[in-house]
Amino acid sequence: MNIPIFLSISTPVNEAQTRFLAMVRESLEKIGLNPRTLGVTDYDTLSPLAGCHRLMLECNGLITIAFRRNKIEKGLSRPGRNDDLDGKWLTSAFCQIEPAMAYQLGLPILIFREKGVLADGVLERGVVGQYMPVFDLDGGEAPDGYFSGAEYNELLNKWRYNVETVWNRKGRVDRF
Repeated sequence: MNIPIFLSISTPVNEAQTRFLAMVRESLEKIGLNPRTLGVTDYDTLSPLAGCHRLMLECNGLITIAFRRNKIEKGLSRPGRNDDLDGKWLTSAFCQIEPAMAYQLGLPILIFREKGVLADGVLERGVVGQYMPVFDLDGGEAPDGYFSGAEYNELLNKWRYNVETVWNRKGRVDRF
């Protein structure tokens, strides 16, 4: 039986992102995980947040893929301090909300952020307590080698161990 995990994504806006997402899904399925995403694999008649919460309660971990979505051509953060936002990207607000929900539920979290996406909120390194890899799709194609590299596989294996621990404890009456 595959272990259900919550896959939090911003909708891909180009072919490289679509391919990257497909490769992530495939790599998760190969190691016995079942990625579930509200509006993609699962649907709910409640509000999106209620639906996310219900689905997350059925899952044993969360992976977020924060793709580039909206580009800031010219901007400042904290005017007067000259924090330049020119050329930065924003991702979906759900890439902030869903990891925060998973954190509150005590689920293992792994966040992948596309290069250029503003590292703010839960997308800042260390906020959820785990290393956050940044991947680069600037070449227009998903980096096939990334999925066979040490960084991806070591992070995924450590995170998977934590997911399996949650999965195993959920079925035990002596888990506390």
